[in-house]
Amino acid sequence: MGLLDDIANKAAGDSANPLASHLMEMIHSQPGGLSGLLQNFHDKGLGELVTSWVGTGQNLPISADQIEYVLGSEQVQQLAAKLGIRSGVVSSQLAQLLPTVVDKLTPNGEVPHQSSLLETGITLLKSLSKTATDAA
Repeated sequence: MGLLDDIANKAAGDSANPLASHLMEMIHSQPGGLSGLLQNFHDKGLGELVTSWVGTGQNLPISADQIEYVLGSEQVQQLAAKLGIRSGVVSSQLAQLLPTVVDKLTPNGEVPHQSSLLETGITLLKSLSKTATDAA
C-alpha cells in the first residue's frame, strides 16, 4: 500500500469528499508522485501555474481544459467513472480542487519528504471532508 493510499484510508472514515480521496490516489499513481505530477505541468508549459500552487503566494487558477490537457482525457474519464459523474464535471472540480491540494501538500513552498506528505495529506483530507459536510 502506498503513501497516499494510507492518507486516503486514514481519512476515509470521515471523508465526505470522494473527489479529494481519488485525487490523492491519482497523485500517488503518477510516476514520481507529487513531484512527477508537477513535472507534467512544467513539461506541458504550465509550470507557472504549479509554481504558484507550491509557492507561498496566491494560487493561479487553472481551467478544466488545462486539467484535461495535462492529465489526459483518459485519466479524467477513469476518475469520472469511479465517481459516477461526467468527465467535464470532474475536470471542472479538479480545476478548483487541485491548486488547493497542491498548495496544502506543500505548506512551506517546497515539495515535502514522504513522511511529511503523509501527515499533511491526512490533515488535508480531514479538512476537505469538514468543508464538504459544512456546505451540505
